[in-house]
Amino acid sequence: MPTFEVPGAELAVALSDEGGHPVVQLHGLTASRARDRGLELDLGRGLSGTRLLRYDARGHGRSTGRKVPEDYRWQTLADDLLRLLDHWFPGERVHGVGPSMGTATLLHAATIAPERFTGLTLMAPPTAWDTRPAQAASYRAAADLIDAEGMEAYLASTRGPAPSPEAEAVPDPGPDVTEALLPSVLRGAALSDLPTPEAVTRIEVPTSILAWTDDPGHPLSTAEALVGMLPHATLTVARAPADIEVWPEVLRQDLGRQT
Repeated sequence: MPTFEVPGAELAVALSDEGGHPVVQLHGLTASRARDRGLELDLGRGLSGTRLLRYDARGHGRSTGRKVPEDYRWQTLADDLLRLLDHWFPGERVHGVGPSMGTATLLHAATIAPERFTGLTLMAPPTAWDTRPAQAASYRAAADLIDAEGMEAYLASTRGPAPSPEAEAVPDPGPDVTEALLPSVLRGAALSDLPTPEAVTRIEVPTSILAWTDDPGHPLSTAEALVGMLPHATLTVARAPADIEVWPEVLRQDLGRQT
């Protein structure tokens, strides 16, 4: 399995090379490539005729990491992404796709290096701006709970009714992050927010935003705000599990418009 070294971590990566347009696929907080595939959030499944790069973010899945919360800030993850693109797709523009933390990473990367992207497919945008402080507090509380009582106590605290169409469709298997690293990963997320609205308005590539309802961690308000800020954005909302099944086709259509 190929790995790629970034400051403080080695990232586990996989490239499916069928020629064609370069695509980079990210995942969400506490997830991984494998976990997203199990949760049916792998929009790249069945994608053909592309060079698809997938990787586990630092501290997630098969990638390594340190017990340093600042390592997991979204700006740091965006720097990791740009380093990967420089290595795997030097001098090329890519299409980015990813949910939640992956969406945040892509938005930060697109504000830093807009010339690297041809388009974005953003899934389940996370809390941001006005809704971020409450979510950050919950992440800090979860990290403190793991430190004090362990992973099982944390998992017990997260069990409850399925909050979204995605969660109704597929049960969540739990974090793909070790107990040793999870508090730092959560504290890094608590230190993070989306780019400023002013920075978001300067992202000019075509963008599809895929959102769902009834999930406080991924509120529809963030998706709607992004559509209002991004110059070339569309919004698709899933209100039932079946609605998510069409999301891979949205990615294929996004890529079709760029080739």
